Amino acid sequence: ILRYDDGLNGARSQDMALPETRTDRRITREAYERMVRAGAFVGRRVELVGGIVYEMSPQDSRHAAGLRRTRWVLEEICPEGHQVDVQMPLSLGLDSEPEPDLAIIRRDPLNYLQGHPTSAALVVEVAESSLRHDRDKAEIYALAGIEDFWIVNLVHEVLEVYREPVHETYRTRLVLRRGERISPLARPDVTVAVDDLLPKKA
Repeated sequence: ILRYDDGLNGARSQDMALPETRTDRRITREAYERMVRAGAFVGRRVELVGGIVYEMSPQDSRHAAGLRRTRWVLEEICPEGHQVDVQMPLSLGLDSEPEPDLAIIRRDPLNYLQGHPTSAALVVEVAESSLRHDRDKAEIYALAGIEDFWIVNLVHEVLEVYREPVHETYRTRLVLRRGERISPLARPDVTVAVDDLLPKKA
């Protein structure tokens, strides 16, 4: 681990698991997709993480601003042959289908008509009330072999960068603050300023 800050662990969070799925019986991704097709979650924005269905919080203006700013940055640096997905599903393993805020995925001529992407060059979560949940998702991203996972942490105004996945965890966790920069693994020739990802101060 290159840099770690325990002071970031006391963030605001909320339990977003749907009550009906909070049992010892977890569901598979295949069962979840059948439920989606059957309209089980109409009118609700949900994602499957580790066999549990979570309902995602509505966005406030600060989260939306962080999402827009980060999307603009990623679209500017997106590698050739790739595209930026916004809040779209990834099929990861047997029991997870998260919908990260942003993901750089390989472009597909059929737009993944036959199934959701199963990997990404970069996954980014923009986190405020969802911070604990987004950190917990690092486990499924690591298991899926996602090499570069970022959390735009709006609570502490930092960028958390997770790299070197090993089984269910990341060996490297960086915490970058305003004024610092980082290169995505998919574009080592460019650097991204943390200030460009975070909403501007009022």
